[in-house]
Amino acid sequence: MPKSSGVFAFDAYGTLFDFNAAIARHRAAAGPDADRFSELWRQKQLEYTWIHTLSGRYEEFWTLTQRALDHTFARIPSVSRELRGALLDAYLKLDAFADALTVLTELKARGERTAILSNGSPAMLASAVEAAGLKSNLDAVLSVDTVKMFKPRPEVYALVTKEFSVSAGEVMFVSSNRWDAMGA
Repeated sequence: MPKSSGVFAFDAYGTLFDFNAAIARHRAAAGPDADRFSELWRQKQLEYTWIHTLSGRYEEFWTLTQRALDHTFARIPSVSRELRGALLDAYLKLDAFADALTVLTELKARGERTAILSNGSPAMLASAVEAAGLKSNLDAVLSVDTVKMFKPRPEVYALVTKEFSVSAGEVMFVSSNRWDAMGA
């Protein structure tokens, strides 16, 4: 089958990887506030990326992830801070959603080009991709670290068009986040 002239680019966190998996692995230890804890952690993580981008200051996503976690521990003290290391370790090895590998495998079998475009730092993404077994189905793993700003800045989405030498109209961007789809 001939190779498509387009590219399928996927957001990582919330689209391919389940960010709730970190808490899910430690649900019993986190207790009854586990879901609220996970939700606030993600909310703060995203808020920090937007504030940093709006202020023109960049810090790696891993740093912001840790700060968001610390904020969440302060706001929900029923979850023990002793879980901090385990939760961060789990975040580096998040579960992929059940259909992620199947979809990427099918796209590659059709000769399509595939990529991740993410706020995640290169080390975070490499760890998650490896843990989920997705590496062989990706042509590129692109991080905002290259442009030192976070989504939904247009410069971030341009990483895909530059990497694959295609126009924006040749990219199918897949994200579970409305703000991310709007930015693309």
